[in-house]
Amino acid sequence: MVSVWNDATSLPRDWSSMGRTSRKRSTLANRAIAASAALILGGGGLVAANFYASAHEGWGDDRTGPRTQSAGQAVSTIDCPEVVNSIEEVPDDQRFAVDRELATLDTQITTYYQRFADNKERVQSDRTFAQNEILTPLKNERLVIIQRIVALIDRSAERPEGLESTAPCTLRGDDNDGQDGGGDQNGGQNDGQNDGQDGGDQDQNQDGGQDGGGQDDNGDGDNNDGDNGDNNGNDGNNDNGGQAGNGPAEGDFVDIQSVQPNVQEPRQRRGASRGTFTTDCGVNENGKFNSDNVIAAPGVSNGAHHMHDYVGNQANDAFASDDDFANGDTTCNNQGDKSTYYWPVLRLQNGQNEFDAGEDGGGNDQNVGEIQTPSEVTLTFEGNPRSKVTAMPKFLRIITGDAKSFTNGDANANASWSCTGFEDRQLKDKYPICPEGSQVVRSFKFQSCWDGQNTDSANHRTHVAFADEDGRCQDGFQPIPQLVQRIVYDVPPPVFDGDNASVFAVDSFPEQLHKPITDHGDFINVFDEDLMDEMVDCINDGRRCQ
Repeated sequence: MVSVWNDATSLPRDWSSMGRTSRKRSTLANRAIAASAALILGGGGLVAANFYASAHEGWGDDRTGPRTQSAGQAVSTIDCPEVVNSIEEVPDDQRFAVDRELATLDTQITTYYQRFADNKERVQSDRTFAQNEILTPLKNERLVIIQRIVALIDRSAERPEGLESTAPCTLRGDDNDGQDGGGDQNGGQNDGQNDGQDGGDQDQNQDGGQDGGGQDDNGDGDNNDGDNGDNNGNDGNNDNGGQAGNGPAEGDFVDIQSVQPNVQEPRQRRGASRGTFTTDCGVNENGKFNSDNVIAAPGVSNGAHHMHDYVGNQANDAFASDDDFANGDTTCNNQGDKSTYYWPVLRLQNGQNEFDAGEDGGGNDQNVGEIQTPSEVTLTFEGNPRSKVTAMPKFLRIITGDAKSFTNGDANANASWSCTGFEDRQLKDKYPICPEGSQVVRSFKFQSCWDGQNTDSANHRTHVAFADEDGRCQDGFQPIPQLVQRIVYDVPPPVFDGDNASVFAVDSFPEQLHKPITDHGDFINVFDEDLMDEMVDCINDGRRCQ
């Protein structure tokens, strides 16, 4: 059940022209858009939507609170349109500046989410406060940055139209009420994991959202200031669950043994490239962490608002150039692989402080608990089930998954959670509860089709794509080796109540509430050309190499 509040004072005249409608969205997001578009504007006040009333009740016309509100149903986070998804082109000479402005939009959301969390009880009961203190000022600040982005692009390319319409945000609840525990695990849970994450649906309607997650409302959260001192896991007051009060909650976990097998591999055809190439780059045992994202937010410290594990290239931070990567050290056994592989850390929220408890990306962004070192990391490059692969260009950048998929919808979600011994059962929007002796597994199958020209794109996505379910790349794209990333953790099963409460969760933007669906991975190819050629030959010849 969901509540959605809209700041609809500047709803776009032609909502259908916005980039948000060009991709597959969650049911919740579609409902929000439909409800917003149906509003009659006037008075500049906060307009409430009451839709799908048979499923739940929204907000009424009174300005003091909900007409009806079932127990546990409340707004739980801020949902803003992903601006980069509406940007079709960024000229090369403005890309760095545009990425910096996009990162500023993320920081604004983080700031206003903190204000929301600090005043959540009042926000729930006073819609005027919610509008005046959160939605309207956030919209106004976003509009300033969006207009800067428009001006930057207009200097060297066609001026983007309608981008200002992405400024308004909403306050929303969670479509996962946590009551069923298992969710829709058996049929739709894998939703594209089988063959490289549903390439047929994703192809070029890919978001620019890089980081995120979400939570439901039945947890027992705690403080909001990122200080994970003595709060003992989930014993708190903020009803999003988790040690910092922004997730995860009990409804975000499911027993892996209750999930039916749902993985189907594509059939290998006569021209398939059946080989594999494995690179061993360690498990980040040397502890390289930062909260930057040099792909999505180059030149911006704390551009990710969550902490990353790094293996491979050790030069990776927000300011690293291609030359820095080319000259950097690597943790990979094969020194010809200076690629950088990074992903959000997994934490055990057990009431203990980590080194970053008072730092950006850590406690300051409500990512708390002890960072877990993987027990195993496997990085394998695989072939195509119907054709040969071609070499990846040096410095090719690939982001897989969407760290903001809780609010963006699942069009670019590529999370895949399981347990050792049960990897024929994959979860997309739940964390697994593993039986004794089994460990938690995060895995990704990266995009494996390349446009043959670009190492990056305006939204950092559309230069690469997933193959369809038969392994075929869309027109204009060619198959490249597919990075398959598998990360294993020896973490205890979650305990939701009591003095020993603890749960594991992936780092996220604070407003994404540590939802498992927000898991994602990043890769920059820095293989030397000779080793890349060896990889391609190995895969195309059907050999297993490392």
